[in-house]
Amino acid sequence: MLKALFVVVLAAGAPAAAAQAPTPERGAALAEFVRQDCGFCHGLHLTGGLGPSLAPADLADKDSEYLAMMIVHGRRGTAMPAWRGHINEDEARWIVEQLKKGLAK
Repeated sequence: MLKALFVVVLAAGAPAAAAQAPTPERGAALAEFVRQDCGFCHGLHLTGGLGPSLAPADLADKDSEYLAMMIVHGRRGTAMPAWRGHINEDEARWIVEQLKKGLAK
């Protein structure tokens, strides 16, 4: 029991693995998704609007796994919808990686 708890604690503190890159076609579709669907609220250049800025400098100190889960599950009580019907968790992680690198525009 104690060993299992120790493994869970270690895993919780471990950094998340990098997202598996989508196929080029899916990557292009996800990039378009970010520009169109995310850009609708986060601004044409993703620098803010109804939603906050998604610029790399503004995301630098944000937890990537949290951001990915917010993309998939949304934020209750805000305009942030759950996108789980359109993208999966690994794709959300990839989007966050791209946004943090400034490559998703």
